[in-house]
Amino acid sequence: MIPILYSFRRCPYAMRARLAIAANDRRVELREIVLRDKPAAMLAASLKATVPVLVLADGTVIDESLDIMRWACADRDDAEWPTGSNAALIATNDGDFKHHLDRYKYAVRYDVDPIAHRHAATVLLGALDEKLRAAGSLGTSPQAMTDLAIMPFVRQFAQTDRSYFDGLPFERLQAWLAMYLASVLFARVMIRPAPWQPGDPPMLFPIQ
Repeated sequence: MIPILYSFRRCPYAMRARLAIAANDRRVELREIVLRDKPAAMLAASLKATVPVLVLADGTVIDESLDIMRWACADRDDAEWPTGSNAALIATNDGDFKHHLDRYKYAVRYDVDPIAHRHAATVLLGALDEKLRAAGSLGTSPQAMTDLAIMPFVRQFAQTDRSYFDGLPFERLQAWLAMYLASVLFARVMIRPAPWQPGDPPMLFPIQ
């Protein structure tokens, strides 16, 4: 038995888990879910009932995306889990930036002014642009876990209003995102599997 990953293609948390798995040459069985009809097997594995959920061969369940990323790179001698300022970047992304991103993208759901939250998120993107101008990547390399953890959320912001994002004076951040979206790694993790059903043959991920 190989680990089983319950995922949803567009979810940024699931996306970064898949990015780490593919970047580190891990192999899992991918089970794409439908959010409105979550499979009983996933719900039995994790009471959180949100993706991603990784079930290891020994039955251990990992249902936090950063923990799945940490698992994915654990066996690499050259893998460095983000610490210090890089860990702080991820914490800001998952905290303040995600807060504003959700209220920008889903303003009706939260009954808020999307422009105010777009502005607050833009300020945080400006800090990423400054770091990229200084170092070229957020982590130690373009495939560092820091970059892979943050990129799906920057992508979601950009996709909300592409003309606004493209018009920002963040040339380095825009180039950084474009590099990932055009990469072989991104293409490998953004396949379009059919929703998993019990009894389906295992779908190995990433596809070789």
